[in-house]
Amino acid sequence: MCGICGELRFDGARPDRQTLLKMMERLERRGPDAAGDYADGPLALGHRRLSIIDLSERSNQPLVDPELGLVLVFNGTIYNYPELRDQLRAKGYRFFTSGDSEVILKAYAEWGEDCPQQLHGMFAFAIWDTRRQTLFLARDRFGIKPLYYSITPRGLRFASTSSALLQAGDVETRIDPVALHHHLTLHAVVPAPRTLLRGLRKLAPAHSLSFQSDGRKQLRRYWQLDTQPRTPELSEWEWIEAIHEALKKAVERRRTIADVPVGILLSGGLDSSLLVALLAEVGGGDLFTFSVGFEDQPEEQGHEFEYSDLVAELYQTRHQRFSIPNEEVLARLPEAVDNMSEPMVGQDAVAFYLLGERVSREVKVVQSGQGADEVFAGYFWYPQMQAAQGSDLERFRPRYFDRSHEELLDTVEPRYHGPDYTSPRVEQGLKFTAAERFLNRVLAFDVTTLIVDDPVKRVDNMTMAWGLEARVPFLDHELVELAIRMPPEIKLKADGKHPLKVISRGLLPDRVIDRPKGYFPVPALKYVRGEVLEFTRGVLCTRACRERGLLNPQYVEKLLDSPEQHHTPILGNKLWHLALLEFWLQRNVDAISL
Repeated sequence: MCGICGELRFDGARPDRQTLLKMMERLERRGPDAAGDYADGPLALGHRRLSIIDLSERSNQPLVDPELGLVLVFNGTIYNYPELRDQLRAKGYRFFTSGDSEVILKAYAEWGEDCPQQLHGMFAFAIWDTRRQTLFLARDRFGIKPLYYSITPRGLRFASTSSALLQAGDVETRIDPVALHHHLTLHAVVPAPRTLLRGLRKLAPAHSLSFQSDGRKQLRRYWQLDTQPRTPELSEWEWIEAIHEALKKAVERRRTIADVPVGILLSGGLDSSLLVALLAEVGGGDLFTFSVGFEDQPEEQGHEFEYSDLVAELYQTRHQRFSIPNEEVLARLPEAVDNMSEPMVGQDAVAFYLLGERVSREVKVVQSGQGADEVFAGYFWYPQMQAAQGSDLERFRPRYFDRSHEELLDTVEPRYHGPDYTSPRVEQGLKFTAAERFLNRVLAFDVTTLIVDDPVKRVDNMTMAWGLEARVPFLDHELVELAIRMPPEIKLKADGKHPLKVISRGLLPDRVIDRPKGYFPVPALKYVRGEVLEFTRGVLCTRACRERGLLNPQYVEKLLDSPEQHHTPILGNKLWHLALLEFWLQRNVDAISL
């Protein structure tokens, strides 16, 4: 797990090394263990390393293979690298390291632009072919690892974070009106390749992007989620048994592929608790588990320790609980926002940030339960959509969109008015999945498009801010390919995630399995009152906000008059959403532009 960056000039000039070093400096927190850079004519690459596999200096990057004429910078983990190494060695390739990075180089030499299809893992990487003078970029199937880029007539720059590219300069920072519509409609999700900023783009999951030194480029999709029904059809029990085996395999891979200890973020919910149980089931003894909690509010408890303690005691894990006082949550929010590559409106982002800080002092790698709700229909809006009538969009939109198009026009100033960009994008996305059943189309769209920005990006950004690698077994692509074909009625039984609840029975306490669906509680931010209300008011009433001319002052004032009364269909606070958007712009765009 690392931070990568680079520049390819199209005008024949050489990249400026000081600019590359600026990008690397912004990536240091992602890779605190080593740094390196490489230059070849119009190309420069930079790397910050977090040592997880092959801890020796041999695996420092950029990784140069003179024999093949290839150079690599890579962020992520390839879980099937031992098998690929054996396969490539049998084809005559010689290895000079014992890590997974070199396997990517050899895979590219063998399969060219088809090499990402061979990789099982989470990754974002760039390969420079010194002989052909071409640059190849690729991102994993579910976008677990980020890859941003900007293109100007002079050349291409890319990096693991938007802040690295903004620090390098030459990025058009005007708001993209299409992306803004998505952001304000899909609770801060902006599907790739767009971002809020016109000059900043991100490579879509399951895609590669190749560049010639003269600027010619080619975008390719190398994988698409297979949603076709399984033949012959399985019984409910056979489905659950198949899911159980696939999940055990995914969890075990993410434990063994590391040369450092691997912990688990144990929230006390079903998903993370099941990870602990499955690791014990496959023989993963001496487990490290970590939980975080916050102070209570009158309406809500700020922790789930009563459940996480049950699981930790049952499996005798090396468990640590971290309790965060309320005053620390708001005080540390600016740090968390500084480490967001794009605005994240979920209050639990700061929780992941503060948890990552403490966990990183103990381990370098953790497993986390993100993705289970989207793969196995665990959220309350899925059965609502399933029960609704009408077209796919008519069933989806009123139960998921943060605001109607009409309300969005009230939210922003007239200069950002335009057509409804989001409804056609969602309609197209649901149709593209090609699943036969409606709910499976929704889940396929969710796991391939929506969760890339939330929660997957949140987990990556907030843990990697502390040099902590987070692995997400529920987004193992083989597991998702299996689960997406499962009949929706099986997933929706028992208020959702029925297969996981059946698998958990006998492995976890019934209290953990049968508890109501919980969410990462951060009451100090969830309830917009007191200091939190003053913070939002301060952000939205600043001179910077007024001069930006983005938000309609009358609409903002309406929200400020009743800060806890305006919620989205999935229970997000609309006032908090706007404050976080504006605060991110102030911290990440305005600050760099000064």
